Amino acid sequence: MTDTEPHASATLSKSETQFRLLVDGVADYAIYMLDPNGHVVSWNSGAQRIKGYAPHDIIGSHYRRFYTPADQAAGEPERNLARAASEGRVEAEGWRVRKDGTRFWAHVIIDRIRDDQGRLVGFAKVTRDVTEQRAAERDLEEARMALFQSQKMEAIGQLTGGMAHDFNNLLMAIQSALDLLGPRLPTDERTRNIYGTALAGVERGASLTQRMLAFARRQELEPRAVSVVDLVRGMSRLLERTVGDRFEIATRFAPRLCDALVDPHQLELALLNLVVNARDAYAEHGGRIVIEADVMEPPHVDAPELGPGRYVRLSVIDSGQGMDVDTLARSTDPFFTTKGVGKGTGLGLSMVHGLAAQSHGRLSLQSKPGTGTRADLWLPAAEHVERIVESALPEPAKRHGASRLRVLTVDDDALVLTTLEALLEDLGHEVTAVSSAREALTLLEAGASYDVLMTDYAMPGKSGVELAKDAKKLRPDLPIVLATGYAEISLKDFPDLHRLGKPFDRSRLSEVLEQATAAG
Repeated sequence: MTDTEPHASATLSKSETQFRLLVDGVADYAIYMLDPNGHVVSWNSGAQRIKGYAPHDIIGSHYRRFYTPADQAAGEPERNLARAASEGRVEAEGWRVRKDGTRFWAHVIIDRIRDDQGRLVGFAKVTRDVTEQRAAERDLEEARMALFQSQKMEAIGQLTGGMAHDFNNLLMAIQSALDLLGPRLPTDERTRNIYGTALAGVERGASLTQRMLAFARRQELEPRAVSVVDLVRGMSRLLERTVGDRFEIATRFAPRLCDALVDPHQLELALLNLVVNARDAYAEHGGRIVIEADVMEPPHVDAPELGPGRYVRLSVIDSGQGMDVDTLARSTDPFFTTKGVGKGTGLGLSMVHGLAAQSHGRLSLQSKPGTGTRADLWLPAAEHVERIVESALPEPAKRHGASRLRVLTVDDDALVLTTLEALLEDLGHEVTAVSSAREALTLLEAGASYDVLMTDYAMPGKSGVELAKDAKKLRPDLPIVLATGYAEISLKDFPDLHRLGKPFDRSRLSEVLEQATAAG
């Protein structure tokens, strides 16, 4: 033995001791050795902390005990060792089991160890507990998906709202033309039937645009304290006629159910849509549809994003065909429908979704193929709000036509402007029609005298509301009617303006003109 050999041996021994101390001192990683058959031969402090076993509990045991029973039955521990032996290294993630039976999500590396002759002498295994990291990544992904869904719905909402506005303008032109043609048509039955069919088509189109605007959250709501029980009972005969004799409608209401803060008319439409969907879910045969209501308080698994406070949950439940995961994910998208051609617009659930969102609530759906669907409409509970007993507003009183008026009418859509001008003249009014706010203001600045200003809302350059503000500065006493296909425009800040929703007919036009001039 040379003089240097004892020194080298001591140095190596010291190095091995330091390495063992280093490995044993690592508390965030389970680092241990396995023999070629998978039995534990060493155990560091990190392994004890993560897995719960002291060295004397685990050394000599097979490492398969760290796997779940399902993985053990599938041969996962043996398969990982075989791969490590042949490939040199295995890296994987999965559930592992602690001594106390609890599970954690583990990131695992198994490295093959060979001696100088290349023979397998065992494995080095490193395990890291990444449960919290995995949960954080999952939460981040869910947040990303929620943001993507929100952005998608916002983009679709903007597109849908714009389409509804343009569609309303087209309907306005058709409605005005039909109103002009009506008194001039022959009185034979066939002609009158065709005329009635055309009017019904306009009404159906107007209903479609209202659903589009509801989805886009561009409808003007009048939220009130509404008794959901009274509303459902008041609609019972309508609902029964709608679903037909093959269906039974059952109701379940929680005792002492508080009122919901919602627009009663829109809630009626939403409930009708949900019941019709439930009916259609039964295909050719009848069934039972349950309407129930209770009071809930977030947080709740079905509505995690709702704010604090109490909510009235109005539910429509069926035992029909149900929806698969993909269909359920698309169910509230506008124009998506599983019904046959011509049997659905795909806007029913979209409208309900829009109402819920605009009312600071939520629509949640639960469904599985073969088990049916549960639709929950979450609405804020009415707190300290004066209650409305009836869900429907009274019909407006019948009015006689306004006297001959000098009307300045403004609309950037030439088709609408032409037919509106003709309709106003047919009503006996003197009409000045212009296509922009700038032209209208020029006339007013020049001293032209008018009894009423009637303007569209959405116009390039200057909107109808902006025109109304400028017109009021020139003529404070001038009555102004705002005609718009954007039903979300609120006039709360403009009490002097009179709203006229597009499309409107001859009777509604006369009524609003009379109201405006009488108030002015």
